[in-house]
Amino acid sequence: MPAPLALTMGEPAGIGGEITLKSWLSRAEGVPPFFAIDNPARLDALASALKLPVALQEISEPGEAASLFDTALPVLPLELAAEAVPGKLDSANAGAVIESIKRAVQLTQSGAASAVVTNPIHKSALYAAGFAHPGHTEFLAELAGPGYRAVMMLASAELRVVPVTIHISLAEVARTLMPEEIIRCGRVTAQALARDFGVANPRLAFAGLNPHAGEDGAMGAEEIEIITPALEQLRAEGIDARGPLSADTLFHAAARKTYDAAICMFHDQALIPIKTIDFDGGVNTTLGLPFVRTSPDHGTALDIAGQGTASETSLIAALRLAAEMAAKRAVWEAG
Repeated sequence: MPAPLALTMGEPAGIGGEITLKSWLSRAEGVPPFFAIDNPARLDALASALKLPVALQEISEPGEAASLFDTALPVLPLELAAEAVPGKLDSANAGAVIESIKRAVQLTQSGAASAVVTNPIHKSALYAAGFAHPGHTEFLAELAGPGYRAVMMLASAELRVVPVTIHISLAEVARTLMPEEIIRCGRVTAQALARDFGVANPRLAFAGLNPHAGEDGAMGAEEIEIITPALEQLRAEGIDARGPLSADTLFHAAARKTYDAAICMFHDQALIPIKTIDFDGGVNTTLGLPFVRTSPDHGTALDIAGQGTASETSLIAALRLAAEMAAKRAVWEAG
């Protein structure tokens, strides 16, 4: 039986606790066994406040989770420095948020857990406590060890997208876009599609940066000078790299059937289409790491925290995808 999934606490003032509880309540709908690295008292108080009939069971190690999962939510206990109040950030708890992520990675790398699933974090609360990373992706790459640089993929049943540049302004995109980064994203994505998604011959569609993919230089030279040379290198390595293609025709239903992942040049070029197509079912997954990691494709939603209205759909999708990816990776590594 595969090891259970390690689910992090996320921002304790956000909706992570609520969607964790609701995901366990949906276990009969094919939610794979998981354990929460969280504060049991916090989860218990939240379940009571929201009238969610969740039984909690503290565990001392992940191996206990599988046998408990049908009757109780397994919780690997974590101490909080301050009481968690829904909707109210407290940087005093930043240490616990970070520790939850660290423990999930450690347990997954040791084989005690099969994958890491992260609840949303609130970066401003972590920055106030000295957190030095732009977000989850960069922190996970550091925890993985020297030499790892992660690639972010958003995945749903209808579409997979990878942004080459992420959390920078549009003014910075053209200045920082380099062939080397496009090549790296292409290589990592092609390997991940084969290893973690079971795609035998991955087809990658690369969007242009400019309208109409630059229209032969009439609307910008980045396609000619940066993107095309990168794609030529990927093709020389045997990767099916298509493009650069006009982003405005890349995401309709017929176009999506022609590729396995779309590589986009900036954040919104990738995230707008997938969130439009499948807002609730999209999953954030980190490629290029020695372990599987997924996350819901939404934030902490402080404005609705503690109200009982948060949807667990994306977290359930993240749990299911993590289990599927971990199983495929195990087969790949065994064979």
